[in-house]
Amino acid sequence: MRQKASQQPAAMMRIAIAGGGSFAYILAQEITKSAHPVLILTRQPHPEFEENLPSCQLALVDYQNVEELHYVLRGVDLLISTISNNEQLNLIDAARRARVRCFVPSEFEGPLSHRPPANSTDPLDNRGSRAALDLLESWSQSRSHRMNYTVFSCGIFMERFARGGLQPWGIGTQLGLMGPMPTSDYLVNVEQRTAEVVERDAQGRTAYVAMTSMYDVARFVAAAVELTGAGSLGVPLERWPREWRVRGDCMAVGEVVGVCEVVRGVQFSVTRRTYQEAEAWANEYHRAGDVATYLYYQRLLQTANGRYSIRSTNLNELVNQSERTAFQPMRLREWLEQVWGPVL
Repeated sequence: MRQKASQQPAAMMRIAIAGGGSFAYILAQEITKSAHPVLILTRQPHPEFEENLPSCQLALVDYQNVEELHYVLRGVDLLISTISNNEQLNLIDAARRARVRCFVPSEFEGPLSHRPPANSTDPLDNRGSRAALDLLESWSQSRSHRMNYTVFSCGIFMERFARGGLQPWGIGTQLGLMGPMPTSDYLVNVEQRTAEVVERDAQGRTAYVAMTSMYDVARFVAAAVELTGAGSLGVPLERWPREWRVRGDCMAVGEVVGVCEVVRGVQFSVTRRTYQEAEAWANEYHRAGDVATYLYYQRLLQTANGRYSIRSTNLNELVNQSERTAFQPMRLREWLEQVWGPVL
């Protein structure tokens, strides 16, 4: 049996997290378990950070003021963004001017290679993702000061299957999750015991989806930080790959419904649509001007196209080679049992 590597502590880094929402809090909670100082950039006070994470430093910022951001980011090595659109673009510009070594954009979803190509329209890009990635790619090639960037691809957050979907975390409203079901669902409404799925792509191939709890995504980010520059396994920030791929689970779309039924102990009411049928519905809602439902069906279609499928990872394995960072992310059934349990 191969022994896990023993490592020296990682070199001290200054880490900043942009955003004061729930996911930013979870990231800060995990990263502050290390010795690295963490700076939180936020538009408004967040007493929960100061009360529960006293080692974090908060800075109130205006994301429209690049000069102010530049000043605040001086000395930061790693910047993790949980914001989007023009605010993130301003943050990228300020980070590059402040000579931040590595930028992690707010791109916690499926692999980059599974998204629509650059010469086509991505109907689900309502957060400025392509513009941010293009700007980051430009700065990563700059001759005067290159800023590396890395995307953490994790599939979908398992929390989409929690009560109310991602809305209790303040995440779902911008992601096109609103649909014809009672709440902002994606694939399965566990509470209502209903599902709507497209199980195969246009060529008839089985659709797979990768899932990771946002808490485990935060643990992966913190583990990557811990491994940076630490011993033989360490990867310096400047050499972080363009994409760290992680996952807690990956299964066929139909299997997701089956696991939910097993955990809840009841049969769900399932609507199974062919790819062509879902495409027709998407086009109909688009013509009718119903943007929310159009995006809902687009997400089902892109799921069938493999947008959120991660068949191989590169950070899971690296993390588990070190005793200091090793952990096993939750599988879907384990997560469902913790959050829902069986119907009584």
